[in-house]
Amino acid sequence: MVTNLSVSNSLVSEWVSDMRNVAVQQDRLRFRRNLERIGEVTAYEISKLMKFKTINITTPMAETTSSVLETQPVITTILRAGLPLYNGLLNYFDRADSGFIGAYRKHDPGETFEIYQEYITSPELAGRPLIVADPMLATGSSLILAISALTEFDQPSEIHIVTAIACTVGIKAVSEKFPHAHIWAAVIDEELTSRGYIVPGLGDAGDLAFGRKRQG
Repeated sequence: MVTNLSVSNSLVSEWVSDMRNVAVQQDRLRFRRNLERIGEVTAYEISKLMKFKTINITTPMAETTSSVLETQPVITTILRAGLPLYNGLLNYFDRADSGFIGAYRKHDPGETFEIYQEYITSPELAGRPLIVADPMLATGSSLILAISALTEFDQPSEIHIVTAIACTVGIKAVSEKFPHAHIWAAVIDEELTSRGYIVPGLGDAGDLAFGRKRQG
């Protein structure tokens, strides 16, 4: 289950263009806001697939009924790059609970790298929708590690993965590991370099959002 938000023309395509464009992407505030916007519109789309219940409410004029989410989701992200995308999701799912994962790539002198996951915190997930925000779905290694850790003890009712730029290689890897997960991507690219970077991609989302990290 993969949804590519760029299949049809919309403002998402314009936001992605800004994020990719080297003449624009160095504006950190704009870059973060575009990621946040992608999170917001994706949250709206995800909500259409969730279960709702009818409740009774009182307006100033009368008694009536209304539809509300049956179960609030848990929104998680992989620090640090995922924070703007996560904020966009939380802007719409404003009653959701949150979880956070600390993970990073460590490249060796060659072409390979390992994923180190050093921190994870999450509320109970059993029977609740799980939404995981990660702006770049490249090899899928960090997402697979994160979701595996999150679901080790609790099984969510559904899993949604929200990303800005996804690669077909990563989509395939994640879908094979979690066949029932729904992947939402602002755009999908075909190429992945030997060092695990998406082409054309946009570069390092964390650096563009928050500044270049110290190497080593």
